[in-house]
Amino acid sequence: MMENTDKQLCSLVAEIELVYHTTVKPSQMPKVTCSKDAYDILIASWDQGKINLIEQCKILLLNRANKVLGICEISSGGMSGTIVDVKLIFAAALKAGASGFIIAHNHPSGNLTASQADRAFTRRLKLAGELLDLPLLDHIILGSEGFISFEDEGLL
Repeated sequence: MMENTDKQLCSLVAEIELVYHTTVKPSQMPKVTCSKDAYDILIASWDQGKINLIEQCKILLLNRANKVLGICEISSGGMSGTIVDVKLIFAAALKAGASGFIIAHNHPSGNLTASQADRAFTRRLKLAGELLDLPLLDHIILGSEGFISFEDEGLL
């Protein structure tokens, strides 16, 4: 009778599967060597109809060779902000087996200055990444006419 109860209990528990699929060969993955490389990849993936309208946040996931494993949209918000859940960032990075990541968000206003909230969030994200041995490599704020890099500006 106990065996039947165990099976019933197991049928009530969700199975979690960690899988990362790609059809891109490692030799074809773009490599990020500087902030401009990251910006070029990110801007090509950004919905140009939304870049000057709503704030969005994405992460660029990298392997040990700084090749791009993928891009993941983390959040999409309103004209003046978006809510970013740190847990979702690390869930995506861990699932992809990333060795590091770059976070990016746009400022629909076109003003590329990092706000105090941007700086505080970056510090939190950097600390969390250090604890997980999954480093935040850069934070890029982009607009339709350019970008700033926290790494380049000495803000990381």
